[in-house]
Amino acid sequence: MTSLTTVRVRYQTIEIGNTDIHICTLRDNQQFSDPDDEALNLGICSASWPMFGVIWPSSLVLANHMLDYDIAGKRILEVGCGMALSSLLLNHRHADITATDYHPTVEYFLDRNTTLNNTKEINFERLDWAEDNSHLGKFDMIIGSDLLYEDQHIDILAEFIDRHAMPTCEVIVVDPGRGRKNKLTNKMTEFGFSSKHVKPENTTYLDLPFKGHILTFSRDNSSQTE
Repeated sequence: MTSLTTVRVRYQTIEIGNTDIHICTLRDNQQFSDPDDEALNLGICSASWPMFGVIWPSSLVLANHMLDYDIAGKRILEVGCGMALSSLLLNHRHADITATDYHPTVEYFLDRNTTLNNTKEINFERLDWAEDNSHLGKFDMIIGSDLLYEDQHIDILAEFIDRHAMPTCEVIVVDPGRGRKNKLTNKMTEFGFSSKHVKPENTTYLDLPFKGHILTFSRDNSSQTE
C-alpha cells in the first residue's frame, strides 16, 4: 500500500456543525504515487489517481447532511467514499458504518484518519460496483457523493445499490450537477425507489455556491401484505 512518504499531505480540522473531524488528505490534486502499478492495473491513470484524496464540496454537503440524520439502528454503507468524511462523521456518532471505494490507497488514509480522531476502526472494502460483492450483505442506508462521472456508471451504480439495499432502504447521493441525476433517478425507479431532489440548505461552509442537489431515494416494503 502506498506510503505517505511519497506524496505531500496536509492536516486540517473540518467543522461539521459543532463536531470537529481531524483529517489527513493529499496536499492537492497534483500528487501521485503508484510505485507497484497497483492503481494502474485497476485502470486508474496518473491524472485521476489523486482525485480520491482531497475534500470535494459534495463530500462536505453529504457530511453536513448526515450530522443530525436519524441513523439509530441502521446499517450504513458509504460508496465511493474517497476521504470518507461522512464515514468519519458517522463513526464519531457511533453509527454502524462500512466505507467502500475502488481506489487502492483509500484504506491507508481511512485508517490514519480514524486514528487521528481517536475513534474505532471503520469497516472498509475495496470493491468494483460491477463485481459480485455479496459478502457485503445488505444495508438500511446507502450514501455517497459525486459518484456519476460517466453515463456508463449509472446502471452499474443503481444495480449495485439494489443488490445491497434492504427491502426498506434509504439512499442519499449528493450530486454536484454533472447532468446525470435524472438518469439515475429513472434507474432507481425501476428498482422500486421513490425519489426527491432538494437543494442543500445553508451551505456557508463552502467557498462557492453549490449548484447540485441532494438526491434521496426511498423504498419501503415493510408494510407490504401481498
